[in-house]
Amino acid sequence: MKLEDLQVYQISMELGEKTWDLVSRWNYFNKDTIGKQLVRAIDSVSANISEGFGRYHFKENKHFLYYARGSLSESKTWITKAYNRKLIEGNEYKTLIEEIEKLSVKLNNYINSIGKTQHNK
Repeated sequence: MKLEDLQVYQISMELGEKTWDLVSRWNYFNKDTIGKQLVRAIDSVSANISEGFGRYHFKENKHFLYYARGSLSESKTWITKAYNRKLIEGNEYKTLIEEIEKLSVKLNNYINSIGKTQHNK
């Protein structure tokens, strides 16, 4: 299996691009404060999934997936701050939060699957 085949990686990459497109429309002050933090946090999700995948050992992979999960949680905070400060509309906020929640479930499932072997009965 290749990294690009992982659904959690694909979704995290898409979410990063959506976030980039959103933040790129903001003025300098908003980009320089909340925007940079948000983009770094959301981009860190796919970066950590990628780094863990490249380690080829399940314990190290999980270690980086835990970082990815933390970055995803941080992203949710920055998106909430952007919404509270009127930088994003309600529908954008709702969509992004829903996507983060779905990715969170998939990421947790992926973490729980690492290192487990399946036995045929």
